[in-house]
Amino acid sequence: MSRQLASLMTCIVMLVVLSGCGIPKLFQAGPQRALPETFNGETSSENSADVGIVEFFDDPVLTQLLTNGLTQNQELQIRNQEVRIAWNEIMARRGAYFPFVTVGASGGFDRNSRFTPFGAAENQLTTPVGGKFPDPTPNMLLSANLFWHVDIWRQYRNARAAANQRYIEAAESWNYLVTRLVAETAENYYELAALDRRLVYLNQTIELQQQSLDASTAFLKAGRGTELPVQRFLAEVRKNESQRLIIRQRIIEVENRINFLVGRYPQPVDRGSWDFITLDSRMLNVGIPAQLLQNRRDIRAAERELVASGLDVAVARARFFPSLDITARIGYEAFNPKYLFDPGALIANTAGDLVAPLINKAAIRADYLSANARQLEAVYNYQRTVLNAYTEVVNNLTKVQNYRRSVEIKQEQVTALEQSVKVARELFNRPIKEEFARVEYVDVLLATRDLLDARTVLIETKQQQLSAIVRTYQALGGGTLVSSTGMEFADLFCEPIILLPPEEIPLPVPQDGIKPPEALPPAPGPLPRRREF
Repeated sequence: MSRQLASLMTCIVMLVVLSGCGIPKLFQAGPQRALPETFNGETSSENSADVGIVEFFDDPVLTQLLTNGLTQNQELQIRNQEVRIAWNEIMARRGAYFPFVTVGASGGFDRNSRFTPFGAAENQLTTPVGGKFPDPTPNMLLSANLFWHVDIWRQYRNARAAANQRYIEAAESWNYLVTRLVAETAENYYELAALDRRLVYLNQTIELQQQSLDASTAFLKAGRGTELPVQRFLAEVRKNESQRLIIRQRIIEVENRINFLVGRYPQPVDRGSWDFITLDSRMLNVGIPAQLLQNRRDIRAAERELVASGLDVAVARARFFPSLDITARIGYEAFNPKYLFDPGALIANTAGDLVAPLINKAAIRADYLSANARQLEAVYNYQRTVLNAYTEVVNNLTKVQNYRRSVEIKQEQVTALEQSVKVARELFNRPIKEEFARVEYVDVLLATRDLLDARTVLIETKQQQLSAIVRTYQALGGGTLVSSTGMEFADLFCEPIILLPPEEIPLPVPQDGIKPPEALPPAPGPLPRRREF
């Protein structure tokens, strides 16, 4: 017995050694540059990403639009289903390494040739109760069957762990989409307020130019002027009236863009007045660059994909080694139904298969190297995501600073032009006896035009400044919190249903190539929490 056991162990060792000899070496990514310690010299002890949208935007109308409207966004609803699919994948992977037990019944009949050894012997047999077996011989089977692929090399458990990571990745991608939608909705909201203010200024300009047109017409009738100023002022009025229609069309488009983002059909959008927008006075706290790794949900999603791709390599590697399959059956079998549950009809069998790939492992090698290539893709994607996040913060932060100074200068320009228009109109409308102090119509025309242009540029510059503030907030990772008290957007969509028990997910270490981290990066909870969407 001991000799047979020794022979069996020798065969098993030889199978493992021979099957593991042909594992190709893994490729590895180059070193990544360290994340800078500051945002071009900017750091702070606090971080605006920790501020909820209620406190950050400080606009009840916008907050109501975001909290109530985004719950109807179709793209978020699609992502909800992706999260559910990822959860179902966990359940599928989790059940793969448990034994499969089935119950079945079958029936049929056999007739063997009497001129064969089995047929000749069967003709001489008698049943346990006496008499010959019927010809042809019926056969009825009722059994429970077991199949178990023993997870020796953690192939299925690593696949389950990879599914866990991709579930968290799907949830983080959902959160990142929320931050993008919050930023895009806020930008369109501020553009809508800016267009309202542009329309107000345009109406004021048209009114002033209409007054100048009336004055030029009066001067022409009194013999004090020519037809030229009348036509110039008329052309300017018509130009601005045309521009007013374009702005109204743009308002409709921006309103409908907001309606699309909040998942509703075209309708008027409530918004606050341009004068009551105070976001430009908010100080942005950027924290430190390392906080991006925790606050940016796209980085967290890329991190989970990186871990999952490493586990995929371990899954592909396990295919090089022997696999152990265990099958078993227990049930009743008889040629007559009345004997089916007789104790003598009981059948049972079990078997084990230890199989290892030996020749023509090209497909296994190809899958292994493809998994390694996908792992490298995940590495480079993670590096790219971190680099992009840092660059977004720097670009938008400098834009906020430069546009804030530009708005201050533009405001001084507008103030000077408002005074020049006032003076030009007073001089143009002076009576004949003060002809020496009057100005030409061109001065009024150009002053009014310059004022409108300056106001338009001021509004657009301030709008760009607000947009940069919103994008900096989003680039820092802000937008997932509804309130600074800790309520998240996910709480508006779903509620927890199942919490998996904590379990350890060890990472197998390849003998060569890329070495996975010693432990998984911190996750939100021991294992992903399922949410019902």
